[in-house]
Order: sequence, then C-alpha cells, then structure tokens
Amino acid sequence: MTILTPGQASFLHDEPNYAVVAALREDGTAHQTVVWIDWDGEHVLLNLNNFRAKLDYLRRDPRVSILVFDRADPFRWIGLEGRVVEITPEGAYEHIVRQAGVYFNRESYELGEGEERILVRIALERVEAYKVD
Repeated sequence: MTILTPGQASFLHDEPNYAVVAALREDGTAHQTVVWIDWDGEHVLLNLNNFRAKLDYLRRDPRVSILVFDRADPFRWIGLEGRVVEITPEGAYEHIVRQAGVYFNRESYELGEGEERILVRIALERVEAYKVD
C-alpha cells in the first residue's frame, strides 16, 4: 500500500482542492467526474450520493484513477491510482458535513430528497505529484 507524504496528505485532507475521478464503465471506457476528495491517513475518501452512476462502476470494477489539482494553481497536482476497498453508508453523512466545512466553511450539509451519502475508501497503489511535497 502506498502512503502519502504529510504535504500530500494535507493537500487532500485540509485544502479545498477538487479531484477528477475516473472509473471504468462496463465497456471499458472512462467515466470522469469532479468530486470533493479526502484522506484519512490510510485511504483516499470519496463521498458520493446514492444516485451516482460511478458507484455502480466502482462496485463492478474497483480500479480508479484520480487527479487532484490546486484550485489556485492547476499546475500543482497529485495523480493517484488505486482500488476501492470499501463502499459504505456508515459515517458518510458525518464525513460530508466535515467536507462542507473544508470546501464551503459550512457547519451543515442538507440532503436532497431521497439522497443518501456513500463513503468510498480507496487503497493507493501509485502516486505522482507535481509541486506538492
């Protein structure tokens, strides 16, 4: 398992940087979307709603590629590759509230009608970084 440096971990956990996550559709083509990103000290965390097609793709094929870029300088980035090790609703709402604080300085997160939050944990296999120590 690959571990991030303290600076890379902070880039994911403390800074409101966006990530482009690529999962594989059944036909092998890439499905890419922009998401919030986090790091728990061991895994990359994605917090998706239950309506996302990405969940179906990740359940079928756990391989994932992620590009995280600095909001202020998109040429400062981290590329991550890994595999999904867990998909669970446990702790997902509490996590999205924390993420709302990081990204928008809010202390709450209002769910939409029928929305459930799902936490995706990804074990890293490869990390490439540019201007992120």
